[in-house]
Amino acid sequence: MELSDFVSRKFRFWSFVSMVLLVFVHGYNLDIRYLQPWTLPGQAMNLTSFTEYFFANGIFRFRIPMLFIISGYLYALHDQKPYKQRTNKRLLTLLVPYLLWSAFAIILIYILETIPEFRKIFADSHITQIDSSRQLLHDYKWYEMAGTWLFLPVPYQLWFLRVLLIYNIAYPAIRWCVTNKIYRWVFFSISMLMWLGTMGFVLFEGEGLLFFSLGVWMQKSDFKIDSPGRWFGPIGWGIAFFVLAAVKTVFAFQGEAYLGNAVYPVLIILHKMVIVSGLISCWYGLDRLVSWCMNKSWFVWLSAFAFIIYVMHAPVVAYLINPALVVLAPLPGTHLLTFVLLPVTIILFSIASGALLRRLFPGVYSLLTGGRGF
Repeated sequence: MELSDFVSRKFRFWSFVSMVLLVFVHGYNLDIRYLQPWTLPGQAMNLTSFTEYFFANGIFRFRIPMLFIISGYLYALHDQKPYKQRTNKRLLTLLVPYLLWSAFAIILIYILETIPEFRKIFADSHITQIDSSRQLLHDYKWYEMAGTWLFLPVPYQLWFLRVLLIYNIAYPAIRWCVTNKIYRWVFFSISMLMWLGTMGFVLFEGEGLLFFSLGVWMQKSDFKIDSPGRWFGPIGWGIAFFVLAAVKTVFAFQGEAYLGNAVYPVLIILHKMVIVSGLISCWYGLDRLVSWCMNKSWFVWLSAFAFIIYVMHAPVVAYLINPALVVLAPLPGTHLLTFVLLPVTIILFSIASGALLRRLFPGVYSLLTGGRGF
């Protein structure tokens, strides 16, 4: 079954929006910045802290599941092509950019670490910290550097490419599991438990496996992605989306005082409910916004740079949070202002850099993006 023109544009819209939202999530700047579903902010709740947590660890969290569903659906759409041909193509579109951007980040940061000012910024960020006494790439042994390049990239968002490549390689097995009437429920039950438990491994992690497989199943079944069925009314799910995100945020700040350690499973459950309600309400409830945006030539032009935003924004955004807070300190609402302005600046810089590179060196741009953005 071929995609309708509108659904095709809808996929492009949400792919771009998801990348943009990712920058804001990584631009979260409260005291404890490494966000997990169960993260407690570690500070008092006020307008700024509530707003940042509400969006970064609530409203914006549906984006990665959305990308996995889209990826699974689109990959399942082209089963007529030979497996070897598709796999070789994915090595070019996923593995090559993964290795190049991971290597580029290591080389650039290694060089910048020789400059005292940058050295301090990198050390304070703890992004390359490998143990309590080694915080910089200059402290790594050669095999630790190789492991970082291959498995734990400094641009930490690249995990998505690695996992997606593995799912593409394993696609025949995944397709068999989700289309087999007997084993489908076993497969989805295991995937659901992995997702609910936030479990995963280097090769398979819960959130990606569940939603990539759902995308494959949707394409292989008669699931209606172009219109909501009986149980997918966007208004009710939209209300639930915002209410659940607000409840989760309040529990994150104040739940430990009342629930003790029981607050952690509560936050995980709320987190999963926010994701599900966000996926349904945004996919089915924002068609007018999608149509308006995708009918604007400037937005379509911007959407071509979704991948370059994805690969360029981190760890830059994390490194610049503290300097940005210092620069904006004289202004009121420094943290909230930084949460908005820093991601916007990095998004615009990424688009401008991508546009310039695409114009001057289209071959290099194609290699770095896996052929995307033309």
